[in-house]
This record gives sequence, structure tokens and C-alpha cells, in this order.
Amino acid sequence: QVKLVESGGGLVQPGGSLRLSCAASGTIFSINTMGWYRQAPGKQRELVATITSGGTTNYADSVKGRFTTSRDNAKNTVYLQMNSLKPEDTAVYLCYINYRGRNYWGQGTQVTVSS
Repeated sequence: QVKLVESGGGLVQPGGSLRLSCAASGTIFSINTMGWYRQAPGKQRELVATITSGGTTNYADSVKGRFTTSRDNAKNTVYLQMNSLKPEDTAVYLCYINYRGRNYWGQGTQVTVSS
């Protein structure tokens, strides 16, 4: 059974940085796409960033130039480096993987950007 565990969320001041990690465990041989979504209170879940097995990345316009996603295939882990954080980045961040045609989700980690 595939399980995703996220870490790295927290409270940060505007302009600060955070790095999220998401490790997949279970019997996993090769993960296709990995990525991040976020959901703020009262808003729909939105895509933040994705990275394919070949390393091709895609970002939401709202985070381009500030966020960077990367992955370590040997560790089945995906990362999200978030810089120049803004109050509007406040949300629960959820990682996901696409593995053998199924999407698996992490439990979510809270990111709060506030002074």
C-alpha cells in the first residue's frame, strides 16, 4: 500500500521561505508524476507544481519564479522550495503522486504566511 508523508509546513513571515517534503513509502518501483496542490479556506484546491519522472516541471502562474519543485527518485521523495512567500500563499499543501494509473495523496501540511 502506498502512503505519502509530508513535512516542513509552519508559520513564516511574508518574504520568508519554507521547504516542504513528501516521502512515498510502500512497494514502489517507479513513480510517474509527483506534485503539489494547495487549498485555502473557502477556496477550491489548486495545482501548485508538478514534476514528471523525467524532471519536467510545471507551475501555477501565481508561484512561478518563487517556488521550485524537485524530486529524489531513489528516495521516492518530492520537494517544494517556497521563497518570497506571500500571505495569499497561506493554505494546506497536499502532495500527490501518480503511480500505475492511480493518484495517491498526502494528508496535507499547513503553511501560514503572516506577520
